[in-house]
Amino acid sequence: MKIEVNFKRYFLYLLRWQLSSPLLAGCLYFLASTGTVVATIISNLIGGLIFFWVDKFIFQSRKLAASWQVEENIKCADCGKISRGYRLVKAKNYNKSEAAPEFRCENCSIKKSKELKDRGVEI
Repeated sequence: MKIEVNFKRYFLYLLRWQLSSPLLAGCLYFLASTGTVVATIISNLIGGLIFFWVDKFIFQSRKLAASWQVEENIKCADCGKISRGYRLVKAKNYNKSEAAPEFRCENCSIKKSKELKDRGVEI
């Protein structure tokens, strides 16, 4: 089983986690007089109210949706060269996840990306 990772989304998610810690620590500090359990519950509710929307953007934003697949030792669909291959799987208005994959070498992939951008595909 192969796991595909959208590193842009993963990085934003990790950044979100780092930013949530000081915010929630500040909530705990100001709510300390209410007791540990109550302060923790209220802080988590505040965090949920804020970070629900941040997480929704990270995981559902079409701006972050371009997914590329990279494979080693492929034959380029355009020039026939054996090298590392790239293919765009999914973007905002582009979906080739069901199609037979066509990998391209780096140079041909750059040309194909320009062609797709000229056709209006948002990469």
